[in-house]
Amino acid sequence: MAEKLRIGIIGCGGIAHSHMRAYQKMDDVEIVAGADIVPGKARAFLDEFGLNNVPAYESHVDMLEKVQMDAVSVCTYNTTHRVCAVDALRAGLDVLCEKPMSVTLEEAVEMTKVSKETGKILSIGFQPRYDPDMIMVRDLVRSGVLGEIYYVQTGGGRRRGIPGGTFIRKELAGVGCLADIGCYGLDMALNAIGYPKPLTVSAYASDRFGKNLKYCKEAEFFSVDDFSVALIRLEGGICMDFRMSWAMHMDTMGDTLFLGTEAGLKVKSPRLGEPWGGAWDGTIGPVYLYTDINGNHVETKVPLKAQPFDRFYAKVRDFVDAVKTGGPAPIPASQILYNQAIIDGIYRSSQSGREVELDIPEI
Repeated sequence: MAEKLRIGIIGCGGIAHSHMRAYQKMDDVEIVAGADIVPGKARAFLDEFGLNNVPAYESHVDMLEKVQMDAVSVCTYNTTHRVCAVDALRAGLDVLCEKPMSVTLEEAVEMTKVSKETGKILSIGFQPRYDPDMIMVRDLVRSGVLGEIYYVQTGGGRRRGIPGGTFIRKELAGVGCLADIGCYGLDMALNAIGYPKPLTVSAYASDRFGKNLKYCKEAEFFSVDDFSVALIRLEGGICMDFRMSWAMHMDTMGDTLFLGTEAGLKVKSPRLGEPWGGAWDGTIGPVYLYTDINGNHVETKVPLKAQPFDRFYAKVRDFVDAVKTGGPAPIPASQILYNQAIIDGIYRSSQSGREVELDIPEI
């Protein structure tokens, strides 16, 4: 490997800017190429960051064939995550792929298999994991203080927060609020309890706000979900209650709850009162522990760090370090495969109007 890690960026839209800003803070990283299917977009992106001599391509395949690289960030729209990640892995590169991992379970399975076959890193971009307070919640849940966990409620949701562009078109996004912010709520809860295998999903989804010009300026193009709820059965006798919304006449879809045989933990929704608040895509709200002591019901407010922290930089830095040391993947595809299986199950269940089983192969 070269002295500096050679990075290419596939997809040069909004989220790619966050990747670029993180990489450019690192002395041991060099951006060596960019690719985007929109003519001129990759060139303009690279020039924006002063990389006028770095080659730009309109095809990620051309970039992979013509440029010597060690790793890539995949920052394309959802329905192309699979092909871009698989092509890069097969080209011998490590991959940091933005969330959601893919659109369907089948795509996630293929990505995970190829990562294992090639021995290359496939890490998925869930930066909230790096928040110090998120880590505190995870460690508290895993400490055993709650006893045996049997029920989890998670999700989040915005009062008003429908994005536009590629997020709302099925052919580009695949799914809507599920893929945009729902995957964060799932990862927060599943990571805390050790990512047990999901077994079944019974779900409901709707698009009433997205297709209404009163709430969405691009209603004529809206073809995904803006609201989803699901009951998910997990291995170990755990039940998960999931709620997610891009828009609603309510301040929150509820707090995240972990119910155990010895104690319960409540993580209140972040940024309540803000139209775009309430999603688990960054910080958390106040945290409370409920238990019994000497026959008395006790409620304890858990102190938070609540300090500024660059989660996105931490995510990218962790990936860079993994590439330089040979792994493992910081947020492995083998875990997020379960996250994607649930999203796939929610979509299929809501479409069919019945509970569906999740057939997840061992990889």
